[in-house]
Amino acid sequence: MPLTLSLGFSPCPNDTFIFDAMVHGKVDTEGLAFDPFIAGVEELNQRAFNKGPDITKLSFHAYAYLTDDYVLLNSGSALGSNCGPLLVAKKDYALEEVENLKIAIPGKYTTANFLLSLAAPKAHDRTEALFSEIEDRVLSGEFDAGLIIHENRFTYQAKGLKKIVDFGEYWESRAGCPIPLGGIVIKRDLPGAVKKKVDRILRRSVEHAFLRPESGMDFIKSHAQEMDIDVIRRHIGLYVNEYTRDLGVKGRAAIETLFQIARDLGVTPKVHKDLFLS
Repeated sequence: MPLTLSLGFSPCPNDTFIFDAMVHGKVDTEGLAFDPFIAGVEELNQRAFNKGPDITKLSFHAYAYLTDDYVLLNSGSALGSNCGPLLVAKKDYALEEVENLKIAIPGKYTTANFLLSLAAPKAHDRTEALFSEIEDRVLSGEFDAGLIIHENRFTYQAKGLKKIVDFGEYWESRAGCPIPLGGIVIKRDLPGAVKKKVDRILRRSVEHAFLRPESGMDFIKSHAQEMDIDVIRRHIGLYVNEYTRDLGVKGRAAIETLFQIARDLGVTPKVHKDLFLS
C-alpha cells in the first residue's frame, strides 16, 4: 500500500493548476498517494494551527507562527510582481483615511492582512470575512472597504469598486523585492526521504502544468470562484511563475525580507533559521 499524505490547498486557479498532475497521477509520485482537502486559504491557515494536513498551502504570515511544525518546500510558492492584495471601496479614499474605515479582511493570518498592518497600522476596525464575499459586502455598505485577494483583483472594477491601494506595489516600493504571498509547507516530523520525495513530486506537477496548461482545466474550472476562462488564465499567469517552479536565491531572499520586517515590527514571533527544505 502506498503511503498516503493529507494535502491541503485552495480552490483558486493557481493552486488547482499546480496540484492537478500531482493529485491525479499524471506524474511519477514515487509510491506516494495524496488525500486532498480543498478550502480557502484562511481555513487552511487555521487547520495548520490545529495540527492540520501533512502538506498544505499557507499564507506566509501564518507560516511565521508555524515554523516549528512545518518547513517550506522549494516548489509551489506564490511570489511575484504586481500581484498583491488590493484594498478597495465604493468611494475614493486616500491611504491616510484608511485607519478610520471599517474593513473586511480575508483572514487574520493572511499575508494580505499583514501588508495592511504594514501600510496602515492604525486601521484597527477589521472583520474577517470569506474572501469571495468581500466585494459584495462592501457594495452592500456593510463595510467601508475590503481587502481582496486572488481572482477578485480582476473583477472589482466591473462591480463598481475603486482601488485605494495595491499592496503589491506598496511592498515592492518599500522592500525592493518580489512579494511573497503563500507557499507549500510539509510537516517537519515526516521522514527526510518523504519530504524530499514530495518536493520532487510537486516540482514535477508544476512543470507538467507549465508544459500542458490545458491538461487540468476541467479540474481548475470545477473549483474556480470566477468561471470566466479569461479570468482563470489571467489569474494563473499572475501567480504562477518561475518562483513557483523553484524559489531560487531571489525568492528565498524575498521571504526572509518579509519575515525580518514582520519581526522588526513585532507582528510575528522569532522563527526557525531553516525556513526552507534543504
